[in-house]
Amino acid sequence: MFANPPFSLEKWGREVWENDPWGRAFAGVPTDSSGDFAWVQHMVKSMAAPHGSMAVVLPQGALFRGGIEGRIRQHLLEQDLIEAVIGLAPNLFYGTGLAACILVLRLHKPPESAGRVLIVDASGLFRKDRAQNHLEPAHADRILGCYQNFEDAGDLARVVGLDAIEREGWTLNISRYVLPPIGRDIPPLAEAVADFKAALERCREAEAALRREMEEGGWLKERGR
Repeated sequence: MFANPPFSLEKWGREVWENDPWGRAFAGVPTDSSGDFAWVQHMVKSMAAPHGSMAVVLPQGALFRGGIEGRIRQHLLEQDLIEAVIGLAPNLFYGTGLAACILVLRLHKPPESAGRVLIVDASGLFRKDRAQNHLEPAHADRILGCYQNFEDAGDLARVVGLDAIEREGWTLNISRYVLPPIGRDIPPLAEAVADFKAALERCREAEAALRREMEEGGWLKERGR
């Protein structure tokens, strides 16, 4: 099962879930301001026993927000339902520039992943375009390989025990477990200098335009008096 529900949907039907006849709020009822974990719990209850699995695309805020969402996340972890967390690059999805993640859950994990969570930082796997970033087939293959291997993979992936996640306060914030290599996002010096000069020129143009507007409107003359 795979789903991409609306990110952090407000007014998602909380009043119905407070007395849900199907028991979908087994880990808690999310607030009106975000239905992310309502979708997750609905999908968990929809998985076919005994070996059902699911993947859901969520905003990365769902990995570390506190309050009731934190308690729901803790419950899912304590029940050993979460198998993998995959952090994606920003601006991959139309309609939002937010960085998303993929949460993979299983009703009954196989022995090699029981009591552990694979955390993948795939934020550097994308092709940058002017208006939208793109996840290429090669990037998807690399992510899939990490999931299938279910082992540490340098600065890309780490397998973390539930005890370590508990020590971190049950957060799944990817940067708590997988650190990017130093310099990965640092452009070459020539490119950085060119970008700086272009930004400085835009700043000067904006300053000149503002000055013209103020002069034409008489603001500078009034201040001089």
